[in-house]
Amino acid sequence: MSHRYPESAVFYRTLDRELPLIVRGQGVWLYDEHGKDYLDACGGAYVANLGHGVGTVAEAVAEQIKKVAYVNGTAFTNEPVEALASELRTLSPRELDFAYFLSSGSEAVEAALKLARQHHVEAGRPNKHKIIARTPGYHGNTLLALSASAREHYKKMYGPWLVPVHLIGAPYPYRCDPGDPAMTGEALERAILEEGPDTVAAFIAEPIGGSSTGGSVPPAGYWQRIREICDRHDVLLVCDEVLTGAGRTGTWAAVEHFGVTPDIMTMGKGLSGGYVPLSAVLTSERVIAPIARGSRAFKHAQTFSHTPAICAAGLAAVRHIKAHGLVERARAMGEVLHAKLATLVDHPAGWSVGDVRGKGLLAGVELVADRATKAPFPRSAMIAERLTAAAQAEGLVLWSNVGHADGTNGDLVMVAPPFIITESEIDELVARLGRALAAIA
Repeated sequence: MSHRYPESAVFYRTLDRELPLIVRGQGVWLYDEHGKDYLDACGGAYVANLGHGVGTVAEAVAEQIKKVAYVNGTAFTNEPVEALASELRTLSPRELDFAYFLSSGSEAVEAALKLARQHHVEAGRPNKHKIIARTPGYHGNTLLALSASAREHYKKMYGPWLVPVHLIGAPYPYRCDPGDPAMTGEALERAILEEGPDTVAAFIAEPIGGSSTGGSVPPAGYWQRIREICDRHDVLLVCDEVLTGAGRTGTWAAVEHFGVTPDIMTMGKGLSGGYVPLSAVLTSERVIAPIARGSRAFKHAQTFSHTPAICAAGLAAVRHIKAHGLVERARAMGEVLHAKLATLVDHPAGWSVGDVRGKGLLAGVELVADRATKAPFPRSAMIAERLTAAAQAEGLVLWSNVGHADGTNGDLVMVAPPFIITESEIDELVARLGRALAAIA
């Protein structure tokens, strides 16, 4: 086993290779200790949507810490949390007027599903406890969020600790026929009827696919049908916008593309631009009313919920996004990004590029062994991992995913740069990706 330094005491997720030491970031660029530049084409993990080096966010955090470092949300409120909640009320889909702040996307999903359960219990429906989710799909690494995910290679080790979740097919236009129940929403109807409508508490899904389906956009009418099914069976619709929210797809929340409002929405990642760990659960008066009338307390608490410093960062980030029109920029530059990524299909080394898809500054590039049949590479070839490594050697940071084609096989890389990326930087991104494709061909 190698380490970054012989004396390193850091326990990273990756244990089989040395990691470059990043010492500086500016805009869409990262720089390591040797001066090598890396185009951060996925914002780390879809996080750095403002780009690196936004001084106003750092200053907001510093000023808040000077005033007060920490107060607990069970005893006090604070200025940044109140202001941030008010800002989100103006940006989020209608009726999502209340925000509960946490530190990570997994925590937000965990809290959202617990909120759905408590809503039903306090509304007099204690039998409603089951969750329906989609495959491919991913919602986080805490145990309930992991239970609702479809990453079997993540879940295998912890299977005895996970709860049963009914998984239905996700809309995946590249691999699904238009009439497939996964594409029409019928799969949800069948699952609710199979489980028993009086037992199903919530359906959770990403409005536009994240890395699990490589930015797949559901067909017209899908989300309207999902909303109708949830309403008819009194199932809470939870939209996981941890990855797709905060402007990533060209609207503040990706679900806005479809004209539907969820009952609960989670946010994270880009909500603070990556300057601090921050996430949120957004919901409506209708959802919290039974709790307010009943126990009068959400049975969930974490030490750093609602704390001033993280909310100060989120407030500064959200105001920066608004002041600089970055959601609109993500939409406009997304069109440029998708047009230029599409040229990879005709690249001399692009023979393995089966599909380029997504919305706004969220794009997936799926790699296949045969374009005509869409047959994936065998998992043993580790194409996604090899391409990501080759890209990093070229100074390009990508995010990879595997297993989406059939649960085991399937390779794709995700592109999700900061919203401030320029057209010339997109050209450089595509050029470096082309060289990485050539390197593994």
